[in-house]
Amino acid sequence: MEFEKGPNDPATRTEHPLVKLALELGPLGVFFFANARFDIFVATAAFMAAMLASLTISWILTRRLAVMPVVTGVVVLVFGTLTLVLHDETFIKMKPTIVNGLFAAVLLGGLFFGKALLGYVFDSAFRLDAEGWRKLTFRWGLFFILLAVLNEVVWRTQTTDFWVAFKVWGIMPITILFSALQLPLLTRHSLDRE
Repeated sequence: MEFEKGPNDPATRTEHPLVKLALELGPLGVFFFANARFDIFVATAAFMAAMLASLTISWILTRRLAVMPVVTGVVVLVFGTLTLVLHDETFIKMKPTIVNGLFAAVLLGGLFFGKALLGYVFDSAFRLDAEGWRKLTFRWGLFFILLAVLNEVVWRTQTTDFWVAFKVWGIMPITILFSALQLPLLTRHSLDRE
């Protein structure tokens, strides 16, 4: 006997888009405001707590976690701990470089071995042909390299407060703009087009 999955079944639960956005941006907002009010070390501890809370809430709501937030969360916890234990802000400043470099290596490495791995991440959101997934994966791989380089330039040449502001108010608009620029590719290679 097979049971029909209902709306409360963990396998069918999804986060409301606004809840998902709040869970993704919330820890970054906590980091920004804690740094403005206190310092980078208090902000790092608050960021770690907010990241754990975000992942926990996401798990409670959906009974699953996406790969990218989990990887980001692990790196935040490792580099945040190093920042606090060694009292050295360099570690938390390197975190975006490590995360973006890791994502770039996985995506571009997957392409090298003939796998467009971005398709596994976004398959439920988009239905693209194989060429579309390859192109989109390549573009995102290069974009993650750009973000890693930008982070390195900013944290090594600017003040901590500027770096925190850039991380919150610079990277997000750049990412939104890059995503919007991918719409023609998504339209051209969509399997849903008539």
